[in-house]
Amino acid sequence: MYEREERACERAREQAAVESAGVPRYSNDMSEDVLLTERDGAVTVITLNRPKARNALDPALLKALPAALLAAGDDPEVRAIVLTGAGGAFCAGADLKAAVSSGVDLFEQLDGLVDVYHSMIRAIVGAPKPVIAMVDGGAVGFGCDLALACDMRVLSTEAYLQEKFVKMGLMPDGGGTFLLPRLVGIARAMELMLTGEPVNAERAVALGLANRAVPAASLREETMRLAHQLAKGPPIAFAEIKRSVREGFGGTIDGALKLEKAGQLKCLRSNDCLEGVAAWMQKREPEFKGK
Repeated sequence: MYEREERACERAREQAAVESAGVPRYSNDMSEDVLLTERDGAVTVITLNRPKARNALDPALLKALPAALLAAGDDPEVRAIVLTGAGGAFCAGADLKAAVSSGVDLFEQLDGLVDVYHSMIRAIVGAPKPVIAMVDGGAVGFGCDLALACDMRVLSTEAYLQEKFVKMGLMPDGGGTFLLPRLVGIARAMELMLTGEPVNAERAVALGLANRAVPAASLREETMRLAHQLAKGPPIAFAEIKRSVREGFGGTIDGALKLEKAGQLKCLRSNDCLEGVAAWMQKREPEFKGK
């Protein structure tokens, strides 16, 4: 009983943090349905719905996604969750283009903004039921970490995962430094994070980053088959398996997120980050100075 009450309190605190974080408004999508949820039996499918922006995370999504994940995690009628993106892309990470062009001073809000991003990772990892990432197209930057936070990943043969942060003079900040070494080992994790190169679906399966790769035309069918299979499983056992596996490696996702937040805030305030974003906007190679 105590554990259930403690978990309920923690989720309430997470929800309060999401609602009070003061997410900046710089998107043109605020009035659109940027997040879709549907029930298919005991499975909830959550779809990022900004296909024109490759489902990049804007303020509307930053508010809607954590709430949807927490709601599905707490709903006793939901036995499995599928997270995906619309329009042939999973998630391009933060919507930097909209943020840069808006003129909003994000630096004044960095601390709270990182907490909002982290609330999504905590909601996935903390959900007491299986969460499957159904990935078509790119899962890039924070979008890659969203997929890695899920318990399983089903990729289309057109999909790829990319920890692209270093291309902007940044570091992973969605639990990537915690999750990647546990999935592929330290050496491979370092390679993926330090080079920022994409990993296609076939290699992702070979490395252990993905559970399976299927043709794009059958991605939903295969993912939903797996989700429905899991939805028939024992909820208590699943919750305890998730908890034991996540905690059994030593360290915690919360500890990793705190370290990533401190490091990322330092990166975000650097001239290298400004250079990385400018180079990306100008479609040129960045010249990092270490300042």
